[in-house]
Amino acid sequence: MNVGHDLSRIIKFATGDAWAEALHDALTDHVGAAMEEFDLEFDEIGDLISDHYTGVLLGTALEDLMTRRFEPDGDNLVDDYLKRRGWNEKAPTKAYLRALRDSAMSLYEVSDVVPGEGFAARDLVRGGDPIRIREKTGSRTLRQWDRIAVRVVPERSAHVLSGVILPFTPEAAEALLEALRAASGKRRKSAKIDIDDDLLANIAHLFTTAWLFDVLPKAMGLQSPIVQNTDGDDLVFHNVRFPLKRGTSAEAVGALLDAQPELHRANDQLWNWLKPSADTIPRAKGPGKLAFGTSTDDGRTVFGTIEIKGKSLVLSVNSANRAKVGTAALSKLLGTAVGKPLTEIVTIEQAMRDHQGRPSAEPAVPPEAAAQLVHDVMDRHYRETLDQPVGMLGDLTPREAAKTASGRKKIAEWLKFIENRAANHPDAADPMATYDFSWIWRELGVEKLRK
Repeated sequence: MNVGHDLSRIIKFATGDAWAEALHDALTDHVGAAMEEFDLEFDEIGDLISDHYTGVLLGTALEDLMTRRFEPDGDNLVDDYLKRRGWNEKAPTKAYLRALRDSAMSLYEVSDVVPGEGFAARDLVRGGDPIRIREKTGSRTLRQWDRIAVRVVPERSAHVLSGVILPFTPEAAEALLEALRAASGKRRKSAKIDIDDDLLANIAHLFTTAWLFDVLPKAMGLQSPIVQNTDGDDLVFHNVRFPLKRGTSAEAVGALLDAQPELHRANDQLWNWLKPSADTIPRAKGPGKLAFGTSTDDGRTVFGTIEIKGKSLVLSVNSANRAKVGTAALSKLLGTAVGKPLTEIVTIEQAMRDHQGRPSAEPAVPPEAAAQLVHDVMDRHYRETLDQPVGMLGDLTPREAAKTASGRKKIAEWLKFIENRAANHPDAADPMATYDFSWIWRELGVEKLRK
């Protein structure tokens, strides 16, 4: 990230004989624990997570070294550099280096992003009101509610970011905050973290360590993202094929399906199976769980689909539990009209591989119209969600949670979570990424917490 100052001379100075050992020690503080845990050399970290982050990690160590003072005389890299080489620097750069010397890395939440201009940053460790950041480059890549570890440096009448930024996932950010909260003797999630500026400056390496312990296992294939359906089941596609027995007609099977209130005919051969009641299928539980699901045009969740294909009836669902429940229900309904079912299982990884290489189809509708259609579906989906239990809200519905102060805080966390995930879609122009969540904040009366 461009800080607007040429720091090449102090970087060269820090790698000279007088400070090279201290810089190496600082780098070891930042990456040593991860190197030991994952049995990696420093260069191998860059190979895993991109060469860009090799420079970022060196930058975290250098910025940390700039803040350190050494006994017995309180020697400091910035002070020594300005004393010996300060005549090389312009006044604004000298002021920036002194501000960086007195800074502390912290974890910030991004909001109110104006691409090319800046954004607001709220310190999640020390608390307080959001600070407006002047930042041209970073504001083009950051998204609403992103969480970043960075140093915020005062510059003239504004605030800028230092040259190093570590993007944290929501899960990694919560884990770090929980560890800091516990270290300060607090247990409740809502409790203020009791860490002063001096202590925060001394634990800068913990932010890098926490970040590496999140990104390295994923880069090494030691962790796979968990994708679940709306019931909380792992997402694994199941196609259960029932052979129609001799003498059984598709019309007769269709009549049996039409008689079931949970089954809704989509066309001559296809039925949508609307999600059964909560007594049959357990609801998703647990904070931070993302749910993948399919909805009908009126926003109702689809449990699965049933299609008559030639001499077979095929049930398609997205989890083992749904396959088990659906197979049992259809076996009971269809009885001797069908034979023993056969199940094909397709993981999400297999489905993605099968999809790769297929030629892209021309869009059936213009992009603007397609975006409006998607936004309309999302409107209906979230309108329905307001009256459904949500795991992150303690299994209360959003409308129920909005009745208490503690519930409204949880709603803000939940909305930030889903809004950030949507904003970080790989395609910034995708309808999922451009969806406006502001109406939900207004609907639930938590607009004041949207900061």
